[in-house]
Amino acid sequence: MRTFKYLTSLLGFLVLNIIQVHAQDTIPIPLKIKVGIDVLGPATYYSDKNVLNMEAYISFDLDESKAVIVSAGSSNYKFSQYNYSYMSSGKFIRFGMDFNLLKPDKSRGKYWFGVGLRYGLSSFNSEVPFFDKTGYWGTIVSSIPSRKTLAQFVEISPGVRAEIFKNFSMGWSIGMRLLVSSGSDKDVRPIYLPGFGSAAKVITAGINYFLVWNIPFKTKNVIMKKPAPEENEDNNTENGNKENTGTTDGSIIRQ
Repeated sequence: MRTFKYLTSLLGFLVLNIIQVHAQDTIPIPLKIKVGIDVLGPATYYSDKNVLNMEAYISFDLDESKAVIVSAGSSNYKFSQYNYSYMSSGKFIRFGMDFNLLKPDKSRGKYWFGVGLRYGLSSFNSEVPFFDKTGYWGTIVSSIPSRKTLAQFVEISPGVRAEIFKNFSMGWSIGMRLLVSSGSDKDVRPIYLPGFGSAAKVITAGINYFLVWNIPFKTKNVIMKKPAPEENEDNNTENGNKENTGTTDGSIIRQ
């Protein structure tokens, strides 16, 4: 008898789950490894020969909305005016998470509208090949030799990406960065930090435009609950009219 009750309960549980699955939509979402290259940095170099930034990234989807990402690049910067010149070159790395704010039925593994959180490190060499300073005793001409520096910053980067062709996407992101440490002393400060921007500011912003190659490695079925059906007000009104019918003189006829 107990065995029969157990089997009956198990059968009821399975039937209930089947009914619930049919009441939901299942959307296949391809999880991907993405490799992106920034094209805005090299393009900007044609209009400003003082700065050349190169950057690429690789990301790995954890699920339909989250991905781990690592980006890295290099930067060369130079600046000169009448009384000094400055040069720096180095590399940077950022790592963190990307979050897709679109629902699976909207993104379908092809569209991304979200925000990224990053922690960045910038390692570079900077030098002042020439400077002159005029004072009471005349003009001093000198230089500051190359020195290696490590800077740190955090970044939040909202952006958009869309699949244009199969497994090929394009999109942009805006990096808003907060300097944690410039890695230098008060007397000799860098002018430009690779991956961050102007060292004269604590908060900077930059924009990237990426070409992205997508490599699907797994498909995840995401269950979307169907919205509960709304009550039909017209049917309620009609049912109410069947119970109560008003006359022109305001009286009610009970049916």
